[in-house]
Amino acid sequence: MVNKFAGYGFNKSHAAAYALIAYQTAYLKANYPVEFLAASMTLDIHNTDKLNTFRQELDRMGIGLLSPDINASQAAFSVEISGEADKQTRAIRYALAAIKNVGEAAMHGLVSEREQHGRFESVIDIARRIDGSHLNKRQLENLTRAGAFDQLNPNRKQMYEGVESILRHANASAEERASEQISLFGGQAGGMQRPLNLPDTPDWPPMERLKEEFEAIGFYLSAHPLDAYSKPLGQLQVTPVAEILAKGASGPVSMAGTVISKKERTSAKGSRYAFVQMSDPSGVFEVTVFSETLALCRDQLEVGSSLFMKAGAQFDGESVRFTVQSLEALDRVAERVSVTVEVFVETPDAVSAVGAALKTGGKGRAQISLISCLEDNTEVEFSVPGRYAVNPAMMYHLKSLSGVRDVREL
Repeated sequence: MVNKFAGYGFNKSHAAAYALIAYQTAYLKANYPVEFLAASMTLDIHNTDKLNTFRQELDRMGIGLLSPDINASQAAFSVEISGEADKQTRAIRYALAAIKNVGEAAMHGLVSEREQHGRFESVIDIARRIDGSHLNKRQLENLTRAGAFDQLNPNRKQMYEGVESILRHANASAEERASEQISLFGGQAGGMQRPLNLPDTPDWPPMERLKEEFEAIGFYLSAHPLDAYSKPLGQLQVTPVAEILAKGASGPVSMAGTVISKKERTSAKGSRYAFVQMSDPSGVFEVTVFSETLALCRDQLEVGSSLFMKAGAQFDGESVRFTVQSLEALDRVAERVSVTVEVFVETPDAVSAVGAALKTGGKGRAQISLISCLEDNTEVEFSVPGRYAVNPAMMYHLKSLSGVRDVREL
């Protein structure tokens, strides 16, 4: 029976075909890596998990993955070449159709409009040229959240809240084109020239901006939430997951990650445990949280939360299992780490505003230095008495204060 099965189960023709395909794909990846990976990502354009895996491979190979851009992206993943002829660099431009809930047909139509009538010059130019019957509110919102309009308007929240105004303008423009109205001066109808008023609102804070981007793309593309914690993570001796995997050594590890998803299960004994998928700037990984830790920390395991963890790594061949022993919100941990924060102020009022902001954050371990530039371009630095709690949200708040030129963490 075994011999009979082997006659087909290990068919030589199959083995030869697989070997040929393996050779061809290996050749393409070795000699045309950017083109090969762009094509591979297009093949899995609607599979977020696979796209994230390809993104990690791009990072490993040192190939750039450029954010989606209404004036540069194709509907599919494409290769973008920049630089002089003798020093060209190749990167992959993110596909518009890979953004969640936008639809391939609509994105092909958007790209076709750009190729036929030129680049989109402004937000109002988009409103005049897009077909409101083919692009709906949800599609424009997700394009905005993913950053596709950043080159025209970097304020994503303003674009997001102004989507309905953009669509109204688009519909009015389409109606006027359809009716072929001509103004008294021989140009297009007056409605086509009416201004587009977007809401006057500040952009999302960096963390919320990344959260919205994650929801639209399926992973963090332009940056990672943990990037804002680089100093505290260094002091806490946190090891990136890629480094842990490269070492392949079992034992205790200090890790940090942002929650992507959580699945709770019930064991045969009736206790609850959870599998939590997380990411750090070096990759995606899964941790197991058993009942005692889960009962204490369930509220912190929300999608988008950034956490500091003590865990055990157990390797079995090339696979690894991370078991969480303790976890804590990274914001709280960062506030306890000793750092120095330099705040560059330009006005006396800014000094008072910085003081008021620090008081709202409470006491911590950060030393604050205020730096002011005098008329002769010399800098004066003085330390603020006491120590304060400073996390990325506080850093952003300080930067947004009137009269504050810059904020740096040392």
